[in-house]
Amino acid sequence: MRLFKILKSTFFKHSLKTFCLFGAFGSICANAANIQESQWEQGQTLLTFFEKNRIPLKVYYDLAPEDKELADEIISGSTFYALYEDSTLLQALIPINENSQLHIFKEKDSYGMRAIPVAYFTEERTIALSVENSLYNDIVKLTGDKFLANDFIQAHKGSVDFRREVRKNDKLAIIYERKYRLGKNFGSPNIKASILNVGKRHQYVVRHEDGQFYDLKGNNLSKYLLTVPLHYKRISSHFSMGRKHPILGYKRPHLGTDYAAPRHTPIRASGKGRVIFAGTKGGYGKTVIIQHENGYKTLYAHMQKIDRKIRAGVSVAQGKQIGTVGSTGLSTGPHLHFGLYKNGNAVNPIKHLKIAHSKLKGKEKEEFLMLAKNYQQALNTALTQGIDNQTPFRKIQNGYIVYLNSEDKNLN
Repeated sequence: MRLFKILKSTFFKHSLKTFCLFGAFGSICANAANIQESQWEQGQTLLTFFEKNRIPLKVYYDLAPEDKELADEIISGSTFYALYEDSTLLQALIPINENSQLHIFKEKDSYGMRAIPVAYFTEERTIALSVENSLYNDIVKLTGDKFLANDFIQAHKGSVDFRREVRKNDKLAIIYERKYRLGKNFGSPNIKASILNVGKRHQYVVRHEDGQFYDLKGNNLSKYLLTVPLHYKRISSHFSMGRKHPILGYKRPHLGTDYAAPRHTPIRASGKGRVIFAGTKGGYGKTVIIQHENGYKTLYAHMQKIDRKIRAGVSVAQGKQIGTVGSTGLSTGPHLHFGLYKNGNAVNPIKHLKIAHSKLKGKEKEEFLMLAKNYQQALNTALTQGIDNQTPFRKIQNGYIVYLNSEDKNLN
């Protein structure tokens, strides 16, 4: 099996028999193989992709149910890469979330598919600025990152009235992690801590390991919390970025939480929102998808029945019954597959469900307070030193080499 990889050209010095150079330097390909960068079209499925590329449909139908389920996670509009020799597809890398992708490959006269990690690097950044126009526009102007601007506002909206309180020359600072792939922002940012100075008030926000935001005293600031969507017997399968399959021997992600429950158990909306899909969705069977505020989206799959009033465009309240537990689609028994997505990326639902307490206690609080103190000092330093010396971010203009490699440690 050969996997094509994409790296910054400045990091690569070996000569290879087959490669393509593209990016700021244009496009140059040796031999007949060439890379195509495309967007996954609205309504396209893995099955139609196979048909388009003349891959025998038996390959799709012979996939394990878990792999067909992953195929339903492909996000419309996401960028994917395909390697062709003339018009024959040799390989394709199709993202299913920020950390995993489907690798389709031709081996002799047949094709195969498996899930592998996405190659990217993470960098911690700190920014600071004075408000000139609006918080959102000023952050985007400096960083070009709309997700960062939106997440900053969501982190502080529970304690600050942006329309009435925020004024010109108020200051903010953010410490965050950003993923980068092919010289571009990739996925969603992860804000570690931030400060917003509104008049004489200093509003600090620190993210705890549970994914929630807290103030410097350990009080939970998250106003948007989901609830468990049903009464269940047990969790039959947890969210995972890569569990090793006991038979196949390689890692496969599971992008949701499976709740085992009797058939016909009521399923309720985990939060208020608007239904954007209600119907049959490939291996997920009867499925409902709800768009919530703050960039969140929930998915309810393998349902026995979808309530008659639940259809695309309908608004639902938190706790509203949307259907019942079943085993439709590729399911071995009655259960609810519950998926949660933030800005289109699958995240662990358990970390975002409603918590029983609103403040940290005991040893957990002690550890958090130490962390928060360090972030407080770093944010204060950024405010006093960073604003005057900061310049807008610039996009990386390096080229890239795409090459074939027979060995890749990420496969396992």
